Formats: sequence, C-alpha cells, structure tokens
Amino acid sequence: MSKRDSIQNGPDFARRQAKYAPVRAALTEMYGYPEWRPSLPPVDELVACILSQSTTDLNSERAFDALKARYPTWEAVRDAPVEELVQVIHSAGLANQKAPRIQEALRFIERERGAINLDFLADLPPAEARAWLTRLRGVGMKTASIVMCFALNLPAFPVDTHVHRVGQRIGLLPPGISADDAHAVMEAIVEPPDYYAFHLNLIRHGREICQARRPRCERCPLTGHCDHYQRGT
Repeated sequence: MSKRDSIQNGPDFARRQAKYAPVRAALTEMYGYPEWRPSLPPVDELVACILSQSTTDLNSERAFDALKARYPTWEAVRDAPVEELVQVIHSAGLANQKAPRIQEALRFIERERGAINLDFLADLPPAEARAWLTRLRGVGMKTASIVMCFALNLPAFPVDTHVHRVGQRIGLLPPGISADDAHAVMEAIVEPPDYYAFHLNLIRHGREICQARRPRCERCPLTGHCDHYQRGT
C-alpha cells in the first residue's frame, strides 16, 4: 500500500477531505484563484529557500538580493571564499551555516548534472523530482516542494508555518502532525491542479485572518468548517 493510500484509508480522513471543497470555495471567493506563473528559476528558488530558513521573508529577500548583486553567476557563488559569502548573506541570519550549505548544494548539482541547472527536474515524475532534491543536505520536504511547485509547476504542496497552523485549526490536518508529515496529507486531500492556488490562499488567510497569536475568527468565512472555532478554543 502506498503512503497516499494509507493516508486515505486512515481514520477520520473522509471527514477531513470533506472540508476541502467548501474551504476552497470560501477562500477563492475571498482571495480569488491565483494562477500559476513562473517565479524564480529552479536554482534561484532553491537558494532563496535555504536563505529563508529560520528567518523572516524580509531578511531572506535582502540576503538573496545582496547575493545576486554581488555574484554574476552561480559558479561565482560556488567559488567565493566562504567567509565573504557569509558577510554577503548575513541579513538572512545563520549565515555561517547557510553559506557553506549553499555552496555544497551548488557543487552537488554540478557534480551530478555537469552544470548548475535544475531544469531537468521538470521532466521527472514528481516523486523522483522530490527524491532528487531531498538528496541535497539541508533540503527537506518543504524546500523541495517549494522548488517543485513554484519554479517547475510540478504537483507538490508546500507546507510552511501558515499552512501547518491553519490546516490544523481547520481540521484538514490532524492535531500535532509534523510539518514534514503534513505534506503527504495535504497532497492526499487537495486536488493536484489546486495545489498552487490553495497553498497561496491558505498562506494569505494565515497572514491576514488566522494569525498565530490572535486569530480573527469574527472576520473568518471558515468558522462553519473549522474545528478550532467549533471547539470554542
């Protein structure tokens, strides 16, 4: 039995899946339906994800912009003195860890593929693309799924802190599930063509309404489907 089949045959899955259609409809009415469009090239997306780990979007964006301004190619990043690279990306935090991790990833890609390019992943089955990406040290389910979803238009559902929180509150995800395990559950519940749009709408909902410390339930269109609200918690 595949992992997907195991999830779909698990306890309470039918109840969780039944939430998907009305939640999707409510979020689409509130935020619209984002259509996929290319964002960054795959290698750029990978490096941006590494920079984003354990920091804010603003800090990681500053570090990525500084990186691109300082180095004209990924080969230049690969060959830069690591101490210099640490200084360039310092705004992302944990630069002493992220700089060598970025260089190691670039060297791995070139060693495996002969060039620093990940476009080939678009032609692989999603499971193989994810398996290839997670061979990179420091690349887990979230980073691999972001690269696949946003840069390659492959069916993968990234689970960030907003999706993880909102998914559990609504009841799409079981309470206490890890973020890594949540990827497979969301991919079993959501229809693949909706991965991109539903992911973005859940993030927006988490930022604007279902915030971490004080969810604005009085403004939320999902209260009729939300386990958190129905429990009065």
